[in-house]
Amino acid sequence: MRSPLHRMALLSAWVFAPSMALANPTPRIGEESGKGSEALFVRAQKVLVRPGVVLEDSAVLVTNGKITAIGKDLAKPEGARELTAKVLCAGFIDAWGALGLGVDSLRDGGTGAATRAADGVDAYSDEHLRRETLRAGVTSVRVQSGTTSRVSGIGALVRVAPGLSVERSIVLPEAALAMSIGLSANASNQGPTFEVVDGQVVQRASSMRGMDPFDRLADVDRVTAAIESGRSYLVSKNEYKHELEDWQKKIAEKETELDKEFKKAKKDREKEEKDAKEKGKKFEEKKYKEDKKPTAPRFDDDSETLARVANGDLPLVVLVHRHAELRGLLSGTEKQDRLRLVLEGASEALAFAEQLSARNVPVILAPALNGKGAADELEGSDLELPARLQRAGVSVLFGSGGQDPAASRDLPLLVQMSIGHGFEREAAFDALTLGAARVLDAADRIGSIERGKDADLLLLDGDPLTSEGRVRFVISAGRLVLTPEG
Repeated sequence: MRSPLHRMALLSAWVFAPSMALANPTPRIGEESGKGSEALFVRAQKVLVRPGVVLEDSAVLVTNGKITAIGKDLAKPEGARELTAKVLCAGFIDAWGALGLGVDSLRDGGTGAATRAADGVDAYSDEHLRRETLRAGVTSVRVQSGTTSRVSGIGALVRVAPGLSVERSIVLPEAALAMSIGLSANASNQGPTFEVVDGQVVQRASSMRGMDPFDRLADVDRVTAAIESGRSYLVSKNEYKHELEDWQKKIAEKETELDKEFKKAKKDREKEEKDAKEKGKKFEEKKYKEDKKPTAPRFDDDSETLARVANGDLPLVVLVHRHAELRGLLSGTEKQDRLRLVLEGASEALAFAEQLSARNVPVILAPALNGKGAADELEGSDLELPARLQRAGVSVLFGSGGQDPAASRDLPLLVQMSIGHGFEREAAFDALTLGAARVLDAADRIGSIERGKDADLLLLDGDPLTSEGRVRFVISAGRLVLTPEG
C-alpha cells in the first residue's frame, strides 16, 4: 500500500503535468539491469555536472560502470546504447535512510561502535520499494544498524537498485559512526499508558513521553566520554608507536656496538662467568633498560572505531533534537578540533545556528509532517526549519528518518515541500547530491557528473525537484536499471 505522501506525489504529478503523464508511461525496472558491460551514450539538452555547473547540449559516455567522457562534440562509440533526455544529473542521496538494510540489522538492539551496517546489507529485499524509490530519483541511501540505539555503529552508503550484487550495491562500506542522545525510543519509562474514557480505564499503545531530563544529560556525557576515550586510545597508540621506534633504534645501536667489540665483550663475559663460579654465585646476564620492549595498548574494536572518529578519519553522526542536549554536545566537543561532527534530527538546532555555521557542523534533517502521537523531541521541527538554518549559514542535508525503508521514495517530495517553505532549490539539489557525498566521504565516487566517477545518473523530463522533473531513466553503477517502457 502506498503512503499518503506517495499518493500526494502521484496526484501532484497529474495536476501539474497531465500531458507528460500520458506521454511517458510509468517507468519500470528493465531487464537491462543485468547488462553490466553495456556502454551507454547519453545526450541531454542540459547536463547538471554539479551544483552551479551546467553544460548545454552535451553528452556523457558510460563504460564499465564509470563516467569516461563528457563533452559537447562527443561522438557515440560503435555499439554503445544511446539515450536522450532533457536533463541529466547525478542520482539523489538519502543521507539518513533505511532501505537496503536487513530487518534484523535495522532493529538490532545490541550494536556497538564497531558494528558494521555493511555486514547486514540485503541487496535483494523490498524490490517494489526499490523501484518506487528509483522513480523518485533516489539512487543511494546511508543506512545504520540499530537505527535508534544509543550507539548504532558504522553506517554504509548503499545503492537501492535491485539486481545488483552486494558488492556493487555498496558504494561505501564505512560512511559514518552514528550515536543518539535523548530519544524517546530509549527512555526507561516506555510502556503502555492508561486513560480514563467515559469512566472506563483504557490502555493505550506504548508511550512516547520522552526521556527523563537527567537521563538525557547522561546521554550527552556518554557521547562526549566516548569521543574522549577514542582520543586517549589514539594517543596511547601513537605513544606506543614512538616508544617502539625508539626501542628498536636503541637495540640496533647496541647490536652494532656489540658487533664491534665482540671479542672484548666475549672475554669480559667469560671472566664474569668464571668469577661468579669461583665465588659460588649464580651468573646473570646484564640487562639494559632499553632491552624491555614497550607494551602495546590492548586492542579493542570499539576503541579503534572511536579513535578514528576522534582523529577525524570517520564522521560522527549524532541523532539529537532538544536544546539542552544540543548545548551539552556542542560544549563537550568544542575542543575536539579533529572531530567531524554531523547532527541528525536537530529539531531545536536553530538557537545554535551561528555556532554550527562557525564550526562547519552539517545538519541532516528529515522534513516530515509530524502528526499526533509523534515523539515529543520532534515538537520543535517544522517544514521551515531547513530554510531557517540555511539562511543562518548552516549546511543542511536531507534524509528520510532512518527507520522506515519505504520513506526514501518520499524524500524528494518532502524536499520540494521544504523548497516551498523557503529553502533554495539549488541548495536542495546540492544537499541531495554532491553535498551529501562530501559529508559522507563519497564525493570521489558519486554526487556529480565527472570523469572517473561511478555512473549513478538520472535522466529527467525537466529540472530536478520541480513538477516537470519526471524521472525517465536511471543508471546505477553504470547499469540501466529504470526505463520508461510500459
